[in-house]
This record gives sequence, structure tokens and C-alpha cells, in this order.
Amino acid sequence: MAYEVTIFGIDLTIKPVAFSLSLFGNKWDVYWYGIIIATGFLLAILYGAKNAKRFNIDKDKMLDVVLVAAPVALFCARLYYVIFDGEKCESLADFIGIGSNSGVAGIAIYGAVIGAFVSGALMCRLKKIKIADMFDLASLGFLIGQGIGRWGNFINQEAYGSFTGSSFWGMESNKTIAEMGEGLVHPCFLYESVWCIVGFFIIHTLSKKRKFSGEMFLMYCAWYGFGRGFIEILRTDSLMLGSIKVSCLLAFLLCVASVCAIIIIRKKLKPEAEYISVFSENMEDNNETD
Repeated sequence: MAYEVTIFGIDLTIKPVAFSLSLFGNKWDVYWYGIIIATGFLLAILYGAKNAKRFNIDKDKMLDVVLVAAPVALFCARLYYVIFDGEKCESLADFIGIGSNSGVAGIAIYGAVIGAFVSGALMCRLKKIKIADMFDLASLGFLIGQGIGRWGNFINQEAYGSFTGSSFWGMESNKTIAEMGEGLVHPCFLYESVWCIVGFFIIHTLSKKRKFSGEMFLMYCAWYGFGRGFIEILRTDSLMLGSIKVSCLLAFLLCVASVCAIIIIRKKLKPEAEYISVFSENMEDNNETD
């Protein structure tokens, strides 16, 4: 299977299968989607290991948290998709994506984020790591993983949007034509990838002067929620709750709640910072008088 893709006037032929292996008499296909997701995950881990100390986290303990949170995140990503997509799973094989009723075996990023942070918080309690510090570091890792991982959607020709109405800007493939008809559609995977990568560099820079533990996590929620909310409006494959796009609603609520939390916490910190500044100045004056 291959997709004939045109994006921004460039013609490409894309094959979802990277290569095949013959093991124990069976043929196993290795997909680009899995390779891309794994690459994003690995780079996120490397970033976390290199910057753990800056976030007051022991690198070995961080890896212990990741080893538990990663499989839980994958499970929750699949569970979230099954619940809101209405996909019927009559067996464990269907849920995993290898059964007769497995559909497209989709996953949802929000399920992964929720699962990762909940299981990560429990592991932090167990390993005696400050949860807010771990969430700050994990947020930057998520931006790396999401920024890279979205290109897996491009390989599979999924997570695209409505028609652009443009003669140049957009993407078209034999899959989009079969599902939508002829015309260029919004490459939503690209929008989200760029949004996450830009967000990573901005929040990484700000993290060097973070004012409180948990600040980067709230910035991640605000940044990702704001961008994802608008991108979700364009998408045609959204998970629905009645007539409401679940991800769109959740994204904007997350953004507003996070911005409010940042403002409230900073206001509480400001009087303390002013008190410390005045106290320091008085101490210096007293020392000069002495």
C-alpha cells in the first residue's frame, strides 16, 4: 500500500511500511508510524535525562517514573479513543488492534497525556520526587514527542482537516480524495507539529528562569491547549461528545484554566518577592550603618 501525496505543490509517494522482518517463519511489518513515535519518545527521554538536575530531579528516579508512565500512557491513549470514538471491542485482541473488530486501532493524545501524568504523579509519590518539578520536565518532553510524532499522521495520511479553498496551500492524496473528494485539505498534522516545536523552544528558554515549580507544566497546558483548540476546529475526524468536539472543548478549557492558575500563583508570589527584596535592602543598610 502506498499513498500518492501532493503537499504545497510537491508530489510524493509514501509507503507506511518502512521494512519487513521474517522471524520464526512469520513476516512482521515495521511501520514508519511506530518508528517516528519511538524517535520522539527517545529524544524526549534524552532531553529529560540531560536536564533532570536543573529541575531538581534525580536522573535514575526520573527513568523509573518513565518506565511506568509510558505503557500506562499508551493504554490510556487507546482507551480514550475507544470510549469517545464508539469503537466496539469484543475482546482484548480488538482493543490491542489485532482483532476482527479492531477498526483502525486509533489512539488519542489526550488519553496518553492524562494517563502519563496520573501514573507519573503516583510514581513521583513513591520515589519521593516533587510532582510539580517532574511535571515541568515531562511537559517539555511531551512537546518534543508530539512535535515529532505528528509526522506519523502524515505517513498514514490521517489527522487532516477540511478543504482549504486554496489552489496551493494544503495537501491532497488518494486517501483524502477517497474520503473527502478532490481538493486540498488542511495539513493539521503539520500545524500541530510546528506549534509543539515552537512551544518547546519558548518554554525551554523560559524554564531557565521559572518562578515556581509547576510553572512550565501550566505553560505547556496553556500553549498546547490554545493551539490544539483551533487546529481541532479544522479537523474532520474529531472524537465527538454529542455535537461537541471533545478535544476542542478540552483544549480551550485547559488553556483558560492554566492561564488563570499562572496569574493567580504569580500574584501570590509577588508580595513574597517584594518582602524579600525590602528585607534584603534593610539588611544592607544596617550593615553599612554598622
